[in-house]
Amino acid sequence: MNASVGKTGSAVTGISVLLFALTMLFADGIFASCLASMFIAMGFIPFMCAIFALSRRDDKKGLGFTGIAFSVVYAVIILLVYYSECTTVRLNASLSNEALSIISFGHTGSLFFNYDLLGYAIMSLSTFIMAFLVEPECKSDRIFKWLLLIHGIFFLPCLVIPMFPVFTPDTAGYVGTVVLEIWCLYFLPVCVLGYRYFSRKAEK
Repeated sequence: MNASVGKTGSAVTGISVLLFALTMLFADGIFASCLASMFIAMGFIPFMCAIFALSRRDDKKGLGFTGIAFSVVYAVIILLVYYSECTTVRLNASLSNEALSIISFGHTGSLFFNYDLLGYAIMSLSTFIMAFLVEPECKSDRIFKWLLLIHGIFFLPCLVIPMFPVFTPDTAGYVGTVVLEIWCLYFLPVCVLGYRYFSRKAEK
């Protein structure tokens, strides 16, 4: 059952990452991208929980609970950001530009844009921690473990960049899209290798 939860979580996360990448390139507006991102968060929690559940190392339970806690924090932040974009921001035509500059994820440098970066910083911290619970049995498992570890590099940039005038309302919109597409290209293999990792565990 634990492996099945992991397969489901990694599959939902991976499909959502792919849809997120495609909608950023081809969809009109950001509604579809935000909707896809909500499912990344929903799949990520069971993805991380299954890694913990399948670990046989009792001495790493503290790490596991910590990683899961960070995954939940990430999901809460992301769901709040994108749900508000899909509902309040999208459906309320009376919102002023001043209000949108605070609550709209689509406004570079807005409060919710910065919350989004904070969420992904916490996600990176979660993957870094959970990598120590992965128990490799083959080359692809080892790559999976290392990709989770290296993903932790995103923690500091995502945490610190909003504190400095790197992304401002004057920043070209394509810059953020390029950065997010690069992240999708990195994280999609994490989901695929995670699915294979859980599939092998399910066979035992």
